[in-house]
Amino acid sequence: MVRFKPSGIAALVLKRIGLGLVTLWVISVLIFVGIEALPGDLAEAVLGQSATPETVAAFRKELKLDLPPHVRYVAWLGAFVRGDFGNSLANRRPVADLISWRFANSLLLAGVTALIAVPVAVILGILAALYRNTVFDRLISMATLSTISFPEFFVAYILIALLSVRVALFPSIANINADMTLGQKLYAICLPCLTLAMVVTAHMMRQTRAAIINILASPFIEMANLKGLRRLRVVVLHAFPNALSPVINVIALNLAYLVVGVVIVEVVFVYPGLGQLLVDSVSKRDIPVVQASGLIFAATYVMLNLLADVLSIVSNPRLRNPR
Repeated sequence: MVRFKPSGIAALVLKRIGLGLVTLWVISVLIFVGIEALPGDLAEAVLGQSATPETVAAFRKELKLDLPPHVRYVAWLGAFVRGDFGNSLANRRPVADLISWRFANSLLLAGVTALIAVPVAVILGILAALYRNTVFDRLISMATLSTISFPEFFVAYILIALLSVRVALFPSIANINADMTLGQKLYAICLPCLTLAMVVTAHMMRQTRAAIINILASPFIEMANLKGLRRLRVVVLHAFPNALSPVINVIALNLAYLVVGVVIVEVVFVYPGLGQLLVDSVSKRDIPVVQASGLIFAATYVMLNLLADVLSIVSNPRLRNPR
């Protein structure tokens, strides 16, 4: 009997996938244990003044809080895998209905930001490497370092003060609904997109610049320079393709941040995304929504990190063409 034995890139990819699944399982355990460790009784907190011994007992049985924790964890994880997130404790609506529209809004915000940030970061990174140690390079480096140093909420409030209060160019509250056209939605999310784009563009640009500069010290780049090729051609056609592995990795990691790191920005701009829903559900102790939102965020982050690992492996010339 012939056994399939993966080798090279396939083995590395399978290993990354296995690690990603294990990581996601560990995160699910941490989410469940963290919620279990919350002080107070969930049934009494939800019922409030109407909590009597009889109603508390009935409510605990309805939520299956009378079962051992490990039994509830297995049941919750199994239902989540099947797509059954349960019902919200706040309004009794299915959690899947609450999350679907909110998560789509978060993906819209992250997607528009990525369409702006990725091309700008790559172009600025190439130009900074091309004009290394010039005034342009120093100005770009100072600007990006300053942007990275400020937290997102600080950048958001500065943009609101400048572009919403003083100039009245964009709305300070990014409120969208299903009846709005795509153009109206894009106008409403201008400030949160600009906030996120400034942060991730700075990080991606610096990583792109560093990767290209590292490749420029390679012998084949010196050979291209000796042949008299123009420096722009050397950077774009020779250095950048060989720097794709770290560049793709950092872009994918920043995309993961865009999806799961928008909580603060959504709260600042009162944006109806999954992050805002998570914050509201925590304040209401709506445990099914908190669990589902947290695990969806975790799964998205792990999947995008896994995609970053796989793309960096596939785009690595040394792994594609082993000697």
